[in-house]
Amino acid sequence: MSMPMETITSEILTENPAFAWRKLAGVTALVCVELEREGFANAFSTRLGGVSALPREALNLAGFDDDTAENIYENRRRFVNIFGTRWHLMTAVQTHGADIHVVASRTDARADTAHADALATDLPNILLGVKTADCVPILLGDARTGACAAIPGGWRGTRAGIVTRAIDLMAGEFNTRPADLCAAIGPAALACCYEVGPEVIDAFVRKNEGAASLFTFTRDYHGRIDLHEANRRLLVAAGLQSERVHIAPLCTMCRTDLFFSYRRERPSFGRLLSVVGRSL
Repeated sequence: MSMPMETITSEILTENPAFAWRKLAGVTALVCVELEREGFANAFSTRLGGVSALPREALNLAGFDDDTAENIYENRRRFVNIFGTRWHLMTAVQTHGADIHVVASRTDARADTAHADALATDLPNILLGVKTADCVPILLGDARTGACAAIPGGWRGTRAGIVTRAIDLMAGEFNTRPADLCAAIGPAALACCYEVGPEVIDAFVRKNEGAASLFTFTRDYHGRIDLHEANRRLLVAAGLQSERVHIAPLCTMCRTDLFFSYRRERPSFGRLLSVVGRSL
């Protein structure tokens, strides 16, 4: 007698109905349903449903120095299984800068080979993935051209305008119009927890005096930064319609029951993966 097939369950996120929890065989991910409606498979991973000992049954999707390759590849298989079998996962060796790699062919779509931060493509059935563990993951989709991008928005990348660079690249490579883009901003270290020092504050305020409003100052030369808001402003300034920028109000530092957090868990911590792709 054959065993019944596992089915995917879905539950709308209470804090923002533009997102929903998806669960399959113990793996839990957060999906932007608005981006999905525009034809783009997408998900922000959690730590739930894997095989890594961080501390147990953790879905660690990167960080080969802190885990075994066997665990990471099995976790990736489980995570991608949420989307079915027709997808090819593409990730990069991230450099904590603002470089963007265009996936121009299926032979180019090899995991963990390109040295870049953000990824972009207009090819179908390729899941572009970016790794985070407190940084802001940003997914973009352009239903008119079929182009998409996955972008990590740490404080360095945010200050360097990596989101703006990605949109400019999509315009040049794929004829994307910013107003056509739909954006999903995923769980990250938020202003409730993410305290930074003078290096970060100076880097933002020196570039733009208005950036001071991104900080809740806590003590001399220290403050909590709102990187969700910083990237939302960049997206809108680049030409996206504000109502098409969807933000998951979940903090990785608050919710280590759901997410990995570099700041809370180092030196031993897992990595999350945020993915986007267009089906045929």
